[in-house]
Amino acid sequence: MIQRIFLDHPATVNESFFEHFLFALSVAGALFLAAMAALVHAFIPCLCQKTASRIVARLYARTHNRGHN
Repeated sequence: MIQRIFLDHPATVNESFFEHFLFALSVAGALFLAAMAALVHAFIPCLCQKTASRIVARLYARTHNRGHN
């Protein structure tokens, strides 16, 4: 059960639990920043015009095809 919950998925992208934890945490942080930029942009449209889009594009590039060696 522990193997399935904590280790099976990280192994599919060739990472340990801790490596996967740090990667997922970095993705969460980037998504938080993108959300904050979008919120600022919603209230003041001239600010952060492409910030959220750039962050999402970078995240896509980092995550697309992970584990497909």
